[in-house]
Amino acid sequence: MSSSRESDPRSSTIDPEFRAYMDVLIAEIREHGHAVTGNYVGRDALILTTTGARSGQARTNPVAFTRDGERFVIAATNDGADQHSAWYRNVLADPIVTVELDRRRIRARARVVEGEERDRLWALHVANHPGIGAYPSQTSRVIPVLVLEPRD
Repeated sequence: MSSSRESDPRSSTIDPEFRAYMDVLIAEIREHGHAVTGNYVGRDALILTTTGARSGQARTNPVAFTRDGERFVIAATNDGADQHSAWYRNVLADPIVTVELDRRRIRARARVVEGEERDRLWALHVANHPGIGAYPSQTSRVIPVLVLEPRD
C-alpha cells in the first residue's frame, strides 16, 4: 500500500494517472485527516516526505502505517513488486523525514528494523493492513519494515 513512485514529473517511471490519484489522496489526507475516496478509505495512512536520493528535491507519498507506541511503522512493500519503493531509497540516503498526520507535521528519523523486531512489527502491520500480507510471496526481496521515530 505504499507508493513506489517519486513525485518528480520528469521521471519516466510515473504513470500520469497514478500520480494524479496519489496527488488527490495526499490532498484528501491533508484536508480531512484521512482518505475519503479510493482504496485508502478506512486505512491508517500518513503523508511521508523524503529528500530525493538523486535529486535532493522533496518527495511526497501517502503511506500506510501502524502505530507502535509513539512510533509509526511503515513497510516498503511497493505492492509486492521486485523493486524497492522509491521513497525507501530516499530514506536510506537521508533518514530525516516529515510525517503529516491528523493535520500535523512531525519531523522524524526513519530506521530500518531487522530480526525479531522486524518480524514483530511486520506482523503488527499486517494485522492492521491485511491486504499486504500476500506481498512477500509475490517478490523475491525481503520487504523492508521501518519505524518513524518522532524527533524532539
